[in-house]
Amino acid sequence: MNGRKRVGVLISGRGSNLVSLIEATRAPDYAAEIAIVLSNRANAAGLLRAQDAGIETRVIDHKSFHGREPFDAALTQALRNANVDLVCNAGFMRLHSPGFVREWHGRQLNIHPSLLPAFRGLRPQARALEAGVRISGATVHFVAEEMDAGPIIAQGAVPVLTSDDEDALSARILAMEHRLYPLALQLVASGAAWLDGAHVNFAKDSPPPFLM
Repeated sequence: MNGRKRVGVLISGRGSNLVSLIEATRAPDYAAEIAIVLSNRANAAGLLRAQDAGIETRVIDHKSFHGREPFDAALTQALRNANVDLVCNAGFMRLHSPGFVREWHGRQLNIHPSLLPAFRGLRPQARALEAGVRISGATVHFVAEEMDAGPIIAQGAVPVLTSDDEDALSARILAMEHRLYPLALQLVASGAAWLDGAHVNFAKDSPPPFLM
């Protein structure tokens, strides 16, 4: 045992945030290691990225199950079999059942491309542009039963430029996500941040949970 927290990462697509986590875990003083990557899509490019890094992968197709509960039960069993301590959603495009959220309460992280609680849900970058905000960004939060509503762990801000379209703003936010997710996971895995009721507490000597 090396003392690192074992992490299961859930993906559905290209896995760019997964790659940022893989790169972070290569540091000898990083508090987490990725034990398994699970995807609901067999063609998710992130699976190949995980395999290239020597990480165990598994496909659990949601279409093979009747409803969210049995699908989530299969996810939980795979995570348990890998002796996972923490779960990171990284572009996982499925809503979880209440039972799954309760099972991993305080141990499951998600990243969202807005400064929550603003612009929860789909296409937050486009909605930020429509609203005329001048600052957007990304948020890592603990998963709750309500989508994108869990207690906030860390946030990173980026400017919204007058020349931005949805693609340009999305790319700038994604670059921030790649910095922010490793920071948030390190905070939680090291014990520097933890869930306390509806809020996140931080150790006095923890790194600031905010990036610009």
